[in-house]
Amino acid sequence: MELTIILLNVAYAMLGAALAIVFMAVAFRVFNRLTPFDAHDELAKGNVAVGIVVGSIFVAVGIAMGLVIGMGLN
Repeated sequence: MELTIILLNVAYAMLGAALAIVFMAVAFRVFNRLTPFDAHDELAKGNVAVGIVVGSIFVAVGIAMGLVIGMGLN
């Protein structure tokens, strides 16, 4: 009984991590479409400001998904 609960929680956490990565990619694409510049090119040029904004988007999505995963495991 305990082992199945643990395995289900691990599977749920892995699914949540995969979804978080997908949502981060979607958030980056949305950001790239909303801005008048190409964020990918700006990051390749070494634009620190774009890197900070993209990083903050990833952190925000990661925190939100982490809360969803954490609430689901309880």
